[in-house]
Amino acid sequence: MNQPSTEYGVFPDEVVLQILARLPIKSLLRTKRVCKLWYRLVSDRFFIHLYNERSVRNPMVLTEVSESSESRSSLICVDNLRGVSEISLDFIKDRVKVRASCNGLLCCSSIPDKGVYYVCNPMTRQLKLLPRSRERPVTRFHPDGEATLVGLACNLLTQRYSVVLAGYHRSFGHRPGKTFICLVFDSESNKWRKFVSMQDDHFTHMNRNQVVFIHNSLHWMTESGSCVLVLDLNYDIWRKISLPDEVSRGSGNRVYLLESDGHLSVIQISEVWMSIWVLKDYEIEKWEMVDRVSLRCIRGMVPGIFPISQTSEYVFLATHKQVLVYQKNSSVWKEMYSVKNSSTLPLWFSAHTFRSTIFSCR
Repeated sequence: MNQPSTEYGVFPDEVVLQILARLPIKSLLRTKRVCKLWYRLVSDRFFIHLYNERSVRNPMVLTEVSESSESRSSLICVDNLRGVSEISLDFIKDRVKVRASCNGLLCCSSIPDKGVYYVCNPMTRQLKLLPRSRERPVTRFHPDGEATLVGLACNLLTQRYSVVLAGYHRSFGHRPGKTFICLVFDSESNKWRKFVSMQDDHFTHMNRNQVVFIHNSLHWMTESGSCVLVLDLNYDIWRKISLPDEVSRGSGNRVYLLESDGHLSVIQISEVWMSIWVLKDYEIEKWEMVDRVSLRCIRGMVPGIFPISQTSEYVFLATHKQVLVYQKNSSVWKEMYSVKNSSTLPLWFSAHTFRSTIFSCR
């Protein structure tokens, strides 16, 4: 496959691979039914890696929309290239909510049955029910029995993934302390492992949603906005990364953690400005401001607007009923999606970064 040939037709193999790697997933899956040769091609490990590497460069927004608290919610995917589409999780025979997203996979928790978690690829409709942990604390997290932090780490190169459940543990009959329980599921071993540490950090709802996986580590912004909490999955240790010195934590300023083309990024929103920093050097924690955007043209939306995902070319933001995109090169704002009915929750409340891949969860 590395040598120029015409095994797949009149075009060189490399050209055929590059054409297929640009197809939407539904079209790509149809090519499997063309013939056995094409089935082997699309199923080849080299092609899967090529397709996923291209796909992750196009982050989207995934958000839940429901007409009432009783009705089953639908997932809306907003793509800067292909527009808006609806994704169904009906292949999960359970009522679930999306807790984390990484490189095409979703981690969902059961609503009626606490402690039950699924990993799925909504584009290929693959599903895995995670085994129950032998550790009882999985249902004794403070304050509501659910993990404070849920993280999903999908390594495109090794095709392995990990699910992280972390939170303050409440022993029976005792008040919660600073004991921070962390359970990590590894897809290769199909087992959970556990380690305990002492933490004193808290997290808002958006902090929990905006988890970033890079350098085989998961990253969350703390509620105080003073640092980034990091879980190194190589060594099962927690550490912290300081924010840029220029970040202001005064009244009216909000700080969010995102990814930008494989780098950690911090976005600060004030009354009239959106400032963006990127961690250019991860090892020495060197931040660099890459953009400062005026918010005057959307000033009325600023108090209720939240950045969800970004690249070096655009930023997706969500409000109560809208998903907007800001094109950095042209400095143009555009509405990508708007709720037409009375949604029960704001769009930003359930919004996650999403990438459409063929990453397998089995």
